[in-house]
This record gives sequence, structure tokens and C-alpha cells, in this order.
Amino acid sequence: MPKGIPNPAAMYGIYPRSWGFEVSLVRNGVRHHKLFGKASYGSLEQALLHAQDWRDFIVRSVPPVARRARAEKPRVNNTTGMPGVFHHLAPNGKVRGWMAKTYIAPGEILRTDFPVDGLGDAAYALAVRERERQLKHMTGLARPHPAEEAIRMGLSAHAHGPRAPKRSKSEITRRNNTSGVSGVHFKTPHAAHPGYWLAITYTAGKGTVSKAFAVKVHGPETAKGLAIAERAKQLAEKMGGEASPAATAGQQQQHQQQPTPRQEKKRGRMASGATQDN
Repeated sequence: MPKGIPNPAAMYGIYPRSWGFEVSLVRNGVRHHKLFGKASYGSLEQALLHAQDWRDFIVRSVPPVARRARAEKPRVNNTTGMPGVFHHLAPNGKVRGWMAKTYIAPGEILRTDFPVDGLGDAAYALAVRERERQLKHMTGLARPHPAEEAIRMGLSAHAHGPRAPKRSKSEITRRNNTSGVSGVHFKTPHAAHPGYWLAITYTAGKGTVSKAFAVKVHGPETAKGLAIAERAKQLAEKMGGEASPAATAGQQQQHQQQPTPRQEKKRGRMASGATQDN
């Protein structure tokens, strides 16, 4: 949004990018930053929902500093040793008086002067005491966005629909993917080989499961379709947890009986499918 115009509540702290959304909020000098790509969440809509959820979490858990706490923090250009207390200097550099000044709200500034003439050294102590009294009138948080209070109260400014889980890197369809489906790839051991379609899925802590479908056996389109179906099956098993002992034993037996693409390269032929557990 143009400078001076707050972002809409739903987009507070969220910045659209060509690949998705960037969330950036600064709290007490600490930048809270996270990226939400549309490829990682399946769509631009889902990426925005996740970005908004994380933004709301930061707003609720790390609110802006209180205005009084910020006003009590010494600034770099402070020369008196006390925030909000200033001195009046004579042309010769001698202190003529002390002033306590506090900005409370637009159009409301508290200010009291204490001249050295008549008060002597007590002028500084009186200005410090007055500054402390003025701070008692300062309430609220530092520069809150209009949307923050609503977010902290749980009044969401965005949809409550279902959230798609973040995809692993292996589930993201890359630009160089020729199948249009993540985890499904076309392989050719050498230039003269008709090739095969491979479905492959990695699960953290469990390793990689893959299965190949030869073009020579199934034909190009059928082999590709079988690989896509196998990939869907692998993802379902990944989401559902570990397979049953019987299914695991069946996969191991199939792996032992059927040749891999590397074996097929040596033999000059390829079986209908090969399962590999790494």
C-alpha cells in the first residue's frame, strides 16, 4: 500500500510475491519473518491462509512494546541521561533550566519547565520527578496497526476453511518435471532404451520407495498412468503411516523377484514393474 495508508486487515504484515507470500513483522527490534510459497501449499489461496495463520500467531504471542516502556528507553541523541528530560542552555553553554516533556496523544503534550534561577540544583530532580508523573498518563501499545487488536481478540479477518498441510520438497512439482505430477519421472538408462516411468516417494525416517513401469511393456501412456497411480498410492501410505507387516513382506518379496531398471539394462529387457526400498 502507499506510504501512510495501512494495509487491509487481512493483509497486515503480509506481502504478495510472484511465488507466494512473505510475512514480516518487527517486535522490539526483532524481525519475525517467514515465506509461504504456493508450490509448498498447493495453491495461492492455501499459501495465503497459512501466511495469515502464522501472522496471527505472532501478533497474539509477541505484541508491540508498551508505549510507556518505549518512552522510558534512552535514545541515542539523549544528552541529559534521562529520557523526556531536556535542558535549556544559555549562549555561553550554561544550563538555564530543565524541562520534562511527554507526548501522550495527538494534540496532547505534557510539558513543565524548571528554571535553575530560583530552584538551583533541585531543578533537575524536579524535572525527573515530573517526567515520571507524566508517564503515568501514557497507556497502550506502541503504534498498533488497526488490525492488531481484532487479531488479538480472535476476530479473524480471513477464511476459516480447511488448511492443506505443507508439502515436502519431494511433493512439489518442479518446472523441469515432464509428467506434471510430483514424484513421477521419465527415465532412460541410455539413448537406445525406450525408457520407463518411475514413481518415487521419500518419507523422513523411513527412506525412499520407488516403482518403475517400462514403456516397452505397457506403452508410453499406460506406463505413465500406472506411475501416476502408484505415486498416489505411495503418498496415501505415507500419510497413513507404516504399512502392515503383510504388505511390507509382499513388497520385499516383489523386490526380490522382479528385476530393477539397472538389471534390465544388462539383460536387454525389463519386467512389468520393479519395487525398490532404500
